[in-house]
Amino acid sequence: MRLYASAPPRRTTTLLLTAVLLLIGGLLLAYPGRAGAAADPLISRGRPATSSSVEDSTFGPAKAFDGDPATRWASAEGSDPQWIKVDLGATATVSRVRLSWEAAYAKAYRVEVSTDGATWTRLATETAGNGATDDWTGLSGKGRFLRVYGTARGTSYGYSLYEVEVYGALDSGPPPTGAFTVVAAGDIAAQCTASSSSCAHPRTAAQAQRINPKFYLTMGDNQYDDALLSDFRAYYDKTWGAFKDRTRPVPGNHETYDPAGPLAGYKAYFGAIAYPQGKPYYSYDEGNWHFVALDSNSFDDPAQIQWLKDDLARNTKGCVAAYFHHPLYSSGGHGNDPVSKPVWQILYGARADLVLNGHDHHYERFAPQDPSGRATADGIVEIVGGMGGAEPYPIETVQPNSQKRISGPYGVLKLDFTDTTYTWQYVGTDGQVKDSGPTYTCH
Repeated sequence: MRLYASAPPRRTTTLLLTAVLLLIGGLLLAYPGRAGAAADPLISRGRPATSSSVEDSTFGPAKAFDGDPATRWASAEGSDPQWIKVDLGATATVSRVRLSWEAAYAKAYRVEVSTDGATWTRLATETAGNGATDDWTGLSGKGRFLRVYGTARGTSYGYSLYEVEVYGALDSGPPPTGAFTVVAAGDIAAQCTASSSSCAHPRTAAQAQRINPKFYLTMGDNQYDDALLSDFRAYYDKTWGAFKDRTRPVPGNHETYDPAGPLAGYKAYFGAIAYPQGKPYYSYDEGNWHFVALDSNSFDDPAQIQWLKDDLARNTKGCVAAYFHHPLYSSGGHGNDPVSKPVWQILYGARADLVLNGHDHHYERFAPQDPSGRATADGIVEIVGGMGGAEPYPIETVQPNSQKRISGPYGVLKLDFTDTTYTWQYVGTDGQVKDSGPTYTCH
């Protein structure tokens, strides 16, 4: 805590202090670089934030950047290290960082900046913190990302910050706006309930609900084994059904096994939510993003392919995300699925940014690549997110451009979008962040 206090000055002291302040003011005018540093604007308010963990959804990392002194971020209790990170939206020169701690403060921590969110440069170090407010001024660091990295808690709890305020100068204009969060998962509801300790979808639903996103989306195989309407009601509805009205699903192959007809139970359960345009594929907009929900069971249907081309041609948004069940690339048991390649070619031609899939029951992220699997900066980022509750599949053959693979821990994708960027975390059912993706700028 950096606090400076004194007794009320006498009149003579006040006159002297006034004279000193006038002198300092004149010096600042003579040296505009110093005056400018003092007046650097707040550049972190409302920016996308991520953290190593959260205590629960009411204490998410965005709460430390919302300007509300009554809200806060809180990490999971009882473990070190923990961190909170903000994406400033552009490279910035950081001159000041002000931290407002809750009672769960950091005794030791670092303030760091990074250009890529991976390699960090230290701006400030605290080794004997005592909470309240830490105001780091006179800093000189350059980067797009800033994080507070706690290494020793001051209490037995976790870390908790009311506000993290970053001041400085952005290199390329104001930061992006239109931030929102989405939770996604595929391969969800096994035929089990919370009464079974091995049943995972109640736990992934609870974690998804704690994050409290703008909306939820699913990447198919929502209900096992044959996606009967009775099974949807008995299993999925008891967990992920709690936020059904905010869910935008797509079907997987298990939805086609229904004896009443392919997708019969799926359509009966979700209704217009899954068929808003009268087909099991549809699109919608949020902020500067265009989302395309596809039925990969029928990628051989010319009507769906033509609809996709027409939909993308009509799109006026700057960023494009698509999601469907079968991944073109996967290191899991099902492996690569060429049925998706023609759709990738259409999406790549439309400069799409992100594709989300399920089918293989693991988490995996890929570097940007083209439909032929060549790494390229203008390629599509693919994430496999089939860890929503079905039995995990092992990693078998690691594919080129695969950057991270996790099989075993159940969890959900927490995706953070702005008008020009996106990033994500794989959050386990224990609330811990298992992996964080880079921050990408839309094509």
